[in-house]
Amino acid sequence: MGYPLDKIYEEVAFIAYHFNWSHAEIMNMEHSERAIWCEEISEINRKLNVAREG
Repeated sequence: MGYPLDKIYEEVAFIAYHFNWSHAEIMNMEHSERAIWCEEISEINRKLNVAREG
């Protein structure tokens, strides 16, 4: 049993949307690296939202 396909699509879409990296670049990463990048993007978004709120 591998990593769920729907989660892979979610990670790839999230990273590609925010960083504009290619599908091949993202798919060449291990899941753990993609997960780290997803968390980093989420943290950037959290900080931007806090800054917007005041």
